[in-house]
Amino acid sequence: METVSKAHTVWRGSLPEGSGTVALDSSGAGTLGVTWAARAEGTGGSTTPEELLGAAHSACFSMALSNALTSQGSPPDELSTGADVTFSPADGITGVHLYVVGVVPGMAESDFRTVAEKAKKDCPVSRALKGVPVELSASLR
Repeated sequence: METVSKAHTVWRGSLPEGSGTVALDSSGAGTLGVTWAARAEGTGGSTTPEELLGAAHSACFSMALSNALTSQGSPPDELSTGADVTFSPADGITGVHLYVVGVVPGMAESDFRTVAEKAKKDCPVSRALKGVPVELSASLR
């Protein structure tokens, strides 16, 4: 079964002086402000497309890794995943660094890294980002 997730943005004004809002329509989880200054200069107070992409990627990867570990008979107690998405105004999104710390009873760290690398390749968001380098750091706690 396919699902469709929905969001929308309303932007007002020019790129440098304007601002907008991004609404998470499917979940109703909220509306977030966006500005070019937040995106290009890292000023706080607003989200960015890259932050939203990082949230999507970290959630997707966590699900893929949980599924891969469970399929191997080692369900995780916990996975804590972050995603750093790098943006350059001149070049756009230039890379993603996923980092995960897992609590997986009875699993060796080298095995965890192997499964995490496979999950990175299988994650639908990773696959959608084929044009961007995605690095991974994986460790056990």
